[in-house]
Amino acid sequence: MVLKTFGWSFAVTALGLVAAVFYGGWTAFGIVAILSVLEISLSFDNAVVNAGILKKMNAFWQKIFLTVGVLIAVFGMRLVFPVVIVAISAQLGPIEAVDLALTDKNRYQELVTDAHPAIAAFGGMFLLMIFLDFIFEDRDIKWLNWLERPLAKLGKVDMLSVCIALIVLIVSALTFAANAHQHGGAHADKAETVLLSGIAGLITYMIVGGLSGYFEDKLEEEEEREHEEEEEAAKRGKQRSAVTLAGKAAFFMFLYLEVLDASFSFDGVIGAFAITNDIVLMALGLGIGAMYVRSLTVYLVRQGTLDDYVYLEHGAHYAIGALAMILLVTIQYQINEIITGLVGVILIGWSFWSSVRRNKALEEAGGEAGSGDRTEVSSGV
Repeated sequence: MVLKTFGWSFAVTALGLVAAVFYGGWTAFGIVAILSVLEISLSFDNAVVNAGILKKMNAFWQKIFLTVGVLIAVFGMRLVFPVVIVAISAQLGPIEAVDLALTDKNRYQELVTDAHPAIAAFGGMFLLMIFLDFIFEDRDIKWLNWLERPLAKLGKVDMLSVCIALIVLIVSALTFAANAHQHGGAHADKAETVLLSGIAGLITYMIVGGLSGYFEDKLEEEEEREHEEEEEAAKRGKQRSAVTLAGKAAFFMFLYLEVLDASFSFDGVIGAFAITNDIVLMALGLGIGAMYVRSLTVYLVRQGTLDDYVYLEHGAHYAIGALAMILLVTIQYQINEIITGLVGVILIGWSFWSSVRRNKALEEAGGEAGSGDRTEVSSGV
């Protein structure tokens, strides 16, 4: 089952890593490996969410999502979007940006480095909003109980995430402007760009979140209608099979999944800029991760086990928060790429280990894992 489901992903991983060695030696191999692990880790939540919704759809719409949908939202976002970001920030045409990345890497590196403050501000704000909205939400299952419980109470304040994100952006822009002024004002004109880019990242997040909320409302309406029809059929003595939505309901599910895929793709794409500015290495690493999104989704749907490691979602979002702060710091200070990548890997590994400990404790307590998932659970860390 594992080989059948992940076979293509394993093959793409091997080819991608070999290509990295031929492209840039063992250093490139390491960067692609880190990008792949980071993308796979961050994509786990995406696969879980996709699988939870996808299992309600009929076979036709499942196939549409796992082929056309993944091709557009996953590969399109992860492989095309980085080129678009670089092209816009460096004021190049998409074809020119790709050609420059392949033929004149030194010049391309200069352009990307020059545009990095804008990229970091946009990405840092987008990722920071993902993290803040997660950490301020009251959840039944808590990982770091001592931290998440008080933050959930603070989250009851309306627009708190936006206010904190704007404060962080203003501080980052003012600090950048002050440092630029001390060094002769060479980058003083970019302080305004940093501020505008950060605001653009915030607006982008709010638009994506708004679209997701719209499609989610439509989805709930359709599911409620399906449930009413099922109850009506039961009253008439007719028996309906398990609901696998098609038609309009499935179409709204498909649109909702596409928006979710796009929003999840942002963190991997933007996070990749914190690891490397090399578009080829970025495409290889993110391409490998994109394959695992599909494989994980298929695996979770077929196995029907979505809640085995309940703290992975927390670990992934803490990794997103760490990447957000790192990106904002890299507006004016350089941070080693290896350290940046390992932060996310360590947080994901920690959350996985906590999940394993939790499952083992519940088993030893008498197999109460099923009821435990429906009540407030904390790792106790």
